[in-house]
Amino acid sequence: MLSAIAIVPSAPVLVPELAGAAAGELSDLTAAVGAAAAGLPDRWIAVGVGPADDVVNPESAGSFAGFGVDVRVRLAPQSRAEVEMPLSALIAAWVRGQVRPDASVQVRVYAHSHEPTAARTRGRQLRVEIDEQPDPIGVLVVADGVNTLTPAAPGGYDPSGADAQQLLDDALAAGDAGALVRLPPRVLGRVAFGVLAGLTDPGPRSAKELYRGAPYGVGYFTGVWQP
Repeated sequence: MLSAIAIVPSAPVLVPELAGAAAGELSDLTAAVGAAAAGLPDRWIAVGVGPADDVVNPESAGSFAGFGVDVRVRLAPQSRAEVEMPLSALIAAWVRGQVRPDASVQVRVYAHSHEPTAARTRGRQLRVEIDEQPDPIGVLVVADGVNTLTPAAPGGYDPSGADAQQLLDDALAAGDAGALVRLPPRVLGRVAFGVLAGLTDPGPRSAKELYRGAPYGVGYFTGVWQP
């Protein structure tokens, strides 16, 4: 059964070794991520986006070496199989290690190319699968917003991106699942947010915002939904 949903950004700068001197500037974000994930049980399914649909199982381990520092992470306490993990899986593994080291995580990666309605359908299918399990399962949604929010943003600066980011932030803060299916393509994690919409269709019982901001020109949101 589905117990709770935590929403966090797919941000390598969450990892202090990668953030370097900027780690102190991100203390509000990292604290919010910890608070969101702390409410999950000891079994998680993480939802993220990638080039193709994929599943990364709990026996897997990986490293942030591709992002500049060999910080090793695992999806479960006894994970040993080193694999190339997508960023969403690396973030999920890092959050697990920081917040619930006793937990195990399976990562569901959904292709960027899915249309929002198809993503919502996959979310509904995932909800059926979760509800068939007798034990509580938490979901960790790992996804970013718009990456064009400041002149130094990785996607370049586009002032119109602020409207799309506010639409996303407001929908997540209010638990507006319907709005998540209407996100524009510029929202990097819109497929993951579409899965979230289907997972909680027609919407969560409650939603709580813990953080919203764009410290490096990328929209980050952290919060908790109760299904």
